[in-house]
Amino acid sequence: MDFKTDALMLKAVDYGENDKMVTLLTAERGKIGACLKGVKKANARLKFAAQPFCFAEYVFAEKSGRHTVTSASLHDGFFPLREDVEKYYAAAVVCEACDKLMYEEMPGGELLVAAVTALSRMCTEDAAFPLITFLLTALRLAGYPLRAELPAMDETQTSPPPLEGGRGVGNSTSIGEPQTSPSRLETGRGVGNSPSIGEPQTLPPPMEGGRGVGALFFNMESGSFSLEKGTPASVVTYDVIREALGYAAPPRTRDGEKRALRLLYSYFAYQTDSELTSLPEYVRMLY
Repeated sequence: MDFKTDALMLKAVDYGENDKMVTLLTAERGKIGACLKGVKKANARLKFAAQPFCFAEYVFAEKSGRHTVTSASLHDGFFPLREDVEKYYAAAVVCEACDKLMYEEMPGGELLVAAVTALSRMCTEDAAFPLITFLLTALRLAGYPLRAELPAMDETQTSPPPLEGGRGVGNSTSIGEPQTSPSRLETGRGVGNSPSIGEPQTLPPPMEGGRGVGALFFNMESGSFSLEKGTPASVVTYDVIREALGYAAPPRTRDGEKRALRLLYSYFAYQTDSELTSLPEYVRMLY
């Protein structure tokens, strides 16, 4: 039975003297393995269809559960990605992530769109941020979203935003209201762990740039940033992740992008028990 579908080339390996076995990402059937016969010959008609990052409409012949590509019509070859070694490795990470997150007969439309969009952006701009955005999307579609809702506080704020009723979070008072202490107990100390009345009301030091309170951490299990517990994380990492998730954030830096990619590498490995082997190589190339 023949069928056709748009697909993105994820990887290809030699098979026999002139053939290649390819792995393709499709919207309707997820990941498909297929044979491309004769494509190693110099004048092969479908030679382009076995090239890295090829996005095309593939026509398959299916027999006994095996697929053979009989023809293909190119949509985009993303040729600039093959001319720049940094972009090539970034694109390789996209394909590797798709290969490790997708399975056969699994709907792959959203992941296919995200991958093609990332590859297209990499052709015309620096590859780091499109790669970060793609990895966040891919992890979310796989059920492992990253969260960066922690409010960034400016230098004029001294405590978290108030809850309804004008009270602060936890033992804090609301921002902008007089800083009054809880009612005194017999010993002259405040409620819970609050300092005694009359003692200086101090808060943890601000993070780099005056935003946030105390240290910043990332929890691998929940995929979220917090002000306590987890793996220490930098503010520049947090800012890049927030921007990639669509939040307003300060201008990103190359250091922030490299740190964000290292975090995503570790998080991907923690959640999927597999590694993006191309990603460390790409990060090492970044200036």
